[in-house]
Amino acid sequence: MTQNHNKIKLDNDAKSIQSKLLFDVEGIKVYYSGLMALQSVYMKIPDKQIISLIGPSGCGKSTILRCFNRMNDLIPEAKVEGILNYHNQNIYDKSFNSVKLRLQVGMVFQRPNPFSKSIYENIAFAPRTNGYKGNLDELVEQSLKRAAIWDEVKDKLKSKATALSGGQQQRLCIARAIAMKPDVLLMDEPCSSLDPISTRQVEELCLEFKEQYSIIMVTHNMQQALRIADWTAFFNTETDDLGKQSGKLVEFSPTEQLFGSPVIKATEDYIHGRFG
Repeated sequence: MTQNHNKIKLDNDAKSIQSKLLFDVEGIKVYYSGLMALQSVYMKIPDKQIISLIGPSGCGKSTILRCFNRMNDLIPEAKVEGILNYHNQNIYDKSFNSVKLRLQVGMVFQRPNPFSKSIYENIAFAPRTNGYKGNLDELVEQSLKRAAIWDEVKDKLKSKATALSGGQQQRLCIARAIAMKPDVLLMDEPCSSLDPISTRQVEELCLEFKEQYSIIMVTHNMQQALRIADWTAFFNTETDDLGKQSGKLVEFSPTEQLFGSPVIKATEDYIHGRFG
């Protein structure tokens, strides 16, 4: 199926979106050191939903995720082309403030990355730095409670965050992200280094959060996508005539539809474990 046909398919899928549109991705391409890493992506992403991005390694999932809050700007050899509208504003317009964008579109990384500070300061540092005028103690407690870690750390808020377990550190990083009261949470394989119990805790948080936040998550765990995602995008790799490989969006549909009756054969082959 050609890119144009894919675009028509994605546009038709988008007509079934009943909620407010959050992101409208129009032909985003990404290059690293002049080489195309991600072919033109077209997606219409609804608000207050969980979106999972699946596909084999190297297919562009994390690359497109970083486009939503312009984290690729921090990679010197990266270049992004196209339009990416966030609430009807193109975030790649030169006048758009990328620093403010990252306050609204927070990110939780693959491996927990708490600051080498106290548990309290991990939550309070960014709000304080950005001029938060409210009660920091209340904000710290509220954020830790919402991330389901308060009862485990309330008696050791002055202790180093790096002393926590991996699962606790990841929930702390989620608490740190939501302390900034974002509109969107981006998650890049947030459970890949966690045990099953911690994974379940993070998934339960995502399901609770989607009433207030939109969540876009990269995952290699297709069962996880089935458990929590409202929509799923399948990315794959493609090799050109010169042997150069790039990622591309193959199919983007409601999760049950994509897993139950995928339109593209490559999607069916991937979700049935025939490659990847």
